[in-house]
Amino acid sequence: MGRAINTVLRHVPPLAIYVAGVVPLLWLVWLLFSGGLGVDPVKKIEHQLGLWGLQLLIGGLAITPLRRFAGVNLIRYRRAVGLLAFFYIGLHLATWLALDLQLRWAEIWSDIIKRPYITAGMAGFVAMIPLAATSNAASVRHLGPQTWQKLHRLTYVAAMAGAIHYLWLVKAWPPKPILYLILVMMLLATRLIPKTGR
Repeated sequence: MGRAINTVLRHVPPLAIYVAGVVPLLWLVWLLFSGGLGVDPVKKIEHQLGLWGLQLLIGGLAITPLRRFAGVNLIRYRRAVGLLAFFYIGLHLATWLALDLQLRWAEIWSDIIKRPYITAGMAGFVAMIPLAATSNAASVRHLGPQTWQKLHRLTYVAAMAGAIHYLWLVKAWPPKPILYLILVMMLLATRLIPKTGR
């Protein structure tokens, strides 16, 4: 099964991931101008952008276990998935800063310090900045593969922080954010399973 999927994926360039990744944003813009976002479009946009970013982070975490345990090789798409995650989470943050709080910096800093879910979200975003900045071949050569791989373990921090941010944000403990957090923890736990020789 994994070999058949890999054969099909050889014909899908990473550029296709970027193109497909922009489609949800275009759909959200269309909903905005068609009045399909309800009575509080800013909150809807903010929430949806953050959720897509978290989903992409989880998708990026799944790439290694899929290759290791299912034989499905998506490594060539990992950079695109990671950059799209950063893109959507950056838009999520920008929406909160510019549209929700309208750049009221005193209130923004107060929220970051006093509200744990915002603190967690900001920690996740900060962890993603060096990931996005070094997601290129030149950075791999400059840092060396081992150092680069260690740096990119910040993905684990970003994903956990994002899942915790989502869980604390909703406050009422509904199933969806709990399942996201469990999924992140399970994907991270697969890294602890010892590799066995063949």
